[in-house]
Amino acid sequence: MQFYSRKIIKPQDLNNNGTLFGGAVLSWIDEEAAIFVACQLGKQNIVTKYMSEINFVHSGELGDVIEIGMETVKFGTTSITVRCEVRTKFSEKTIITIEKIVFVHVDEYGRPKAHGITEPLE
Repeated sequence: MQFYSRKIIKPQDLNNNGTLFGGAVLSWIDEEAAIFVACQLGKQNIVTKYMSEINFVHSGELGDVIEIGMETVKFGTTSITVRCEVRTKFSEKTIITIEKIVFVHVDEYGRPKAHGITEPLE
């Protein structure tokens, strides 16, 4: 698994319990996964199709530096599946895991289109 981006947990990223808000981190994950997949395919016309169960393992705290890791799991004809882990940078404590995030390459009408890639470009 490669960890590509880092974020610092700021006050606006917290929930009512004072820990990392799940919606904030899911937004970061979706953006990072889309960038990762676009780089893997060398194409930007992709959409998120599916996310498997999201496993919240530990809470992120104010001031924690987190890193988002991605790993390619499978190439389909029109899709690519990745796995994600979010962890704290310094203690490497896992915050979230998602085993499957599926993206689909689409044409100009939003219909699935073969991407023609069988292994990562990057």
